[in-house]
Amino acid sequence: MFSKILIANRGEIALRIVRACKELGIESVVVFSKEDEQSLPVLFADEAICIGPREPAESYLNVPRIISAAEIAGADAIHPGYGFLAENEQFAEVCRSSGVEFIGPSHEVMRKLGNKLEARNTLSKAGVPVVPGSEKVIKDRKEARKIISQIGYPVILKATMGGGGRGMRVVWNKQNFDSYFSLAQQEAKVAFGNSDLYIEKYIPRARHIEFQIMADNFGEIVHFGERNCSIQRRYQKLIEESPSIFIDQKKREEMGKIAIKVARELGYTGAGTVEFLVDENDNFYFMEMNTRLQVEHPVTEMVTGRDLVKDQIRVAGGEPLGYSQEDIKINGVAIECRINAEDPEKNFSPSPGKVTAFHLPGGPGIRVDTHVFAGYTISSSYDSLIAKLISWGINRSEAILRMKRALEEFVIEGVKTIIPLHQRIIEHDAFIKGKFYTDFVEKEIIGKV
Repeated sequence: MFSKILIANRGEIALRIVRACKELGIESVVVFSKEDEQSLPVLFADEAICIGPREPAESYLNVPRIISAAEIAGADAIHPGYGFLAENEQFAEVCRSSGVEFIGPSHEVMRKLGNKLEARNTLSKAGVPVVPGSEKVIKDRKEARKIISQIGYPVILKATMGGGGRGMRVVWNKQNFDSYFSLAQQEAKVAFGNSDLYIEKYIPRARHIEFQIMADNFGEIVHFGERNCSIQRRYQKLIEESPSIFIDQKKREEMGKIAIKVARELGYTGAGTVEFLVDENDNFYFMEMNTRLQVEHPVTEMVTGRDLVKDQIRVAGGEPLGYSQEDIKINGVAIECRINAEDPEKNFSPSPGKVTAFHLPGGPGIRVDTHVFAGYTISSSYDSLIAKLISWGINRSEAILRMKRALEEFVIEGVKTIIPLHQRIIEHDAFIKGKFYTDFVEKEIIGKV
């Protein structure tokens, strides 16, 4: 097992990893930008090293400075959290070539999965169901039109190196095709340094379902059931829950086996998430695999009783999982609301500033993962996520009622947040009945303000 882990991240996920390290008896060291000098991860970690100014390129994305910090601290592993360098295969390779273990899959596996089109083609050949679409990069409009003539509108244009909803455009008809093709290429180029696109059939009224998996170095792979991540805005998840209201045990076992097959086919180790789209007829299709810990991992922890961060660290340290699929039991229902510092009245623009009052909800079945406190200044330089509010109930009704109560108790003053949006969503009849899809928020909530 590791003796010291460097955490190459910030905010709530850095604090989450610090806590896991303490419970494992492992020393923790966080790197931080000057902007984050007074943050809770810096306060609670065993060590903290400043690696640059607030700009991510000069701090949290600066690989040489992070590696130097690991060497100075004597860390034998690096945990990337999520975001920043978490899915950067070059960073994973540099870590290991520097004699520091990267807590995640190998860089070879990350490279395969980083190219969404390559991963899709590899798994399709292995018998994994994928959404109909192109099998190679679409370089020009003529080639794209040919593919669309075969699969029909609507389609979705996707960046091959994409993620986080960037470089994606839904094209409903040929009238919108030219402008959307250019926009998707431009956005992909800016976001990923690569303008390559591929095409998939767009599935209206789809549900976004993902399976959390964990794989050790001895061939044991398990899944922890599904998370329903269909409540989104612009392809960004807002609310996640586990288990899903519309997935029965038979479908869960079927999809879980495919998720494990994906991991085994790729030689995957560590924590990962296999993501699917499910259509109105309950057909499911592989979408992508995320090679890191997910923002929404707490809902899985709440219903399974497993600490995924500690398991992730143990596996990276060479230990076997120590449990099998038969040991994973789903108990109750958990829901997570992502609390972002954004102003819904101004097109969800970021709302940085000083938090003047901060009161956390509590009581039975409530968990809050956050790095924020009264007096904390939310920076404009980083992601707007400031807290994750999780409720658990013996059934979905109780989980919803507890979430409703917790949202009412959650007080954040000085900045705008999307708490009012969450309150409207969970009180909506379609959400309560589980009849919602990936376009639900835009059509039924924001579109009807």
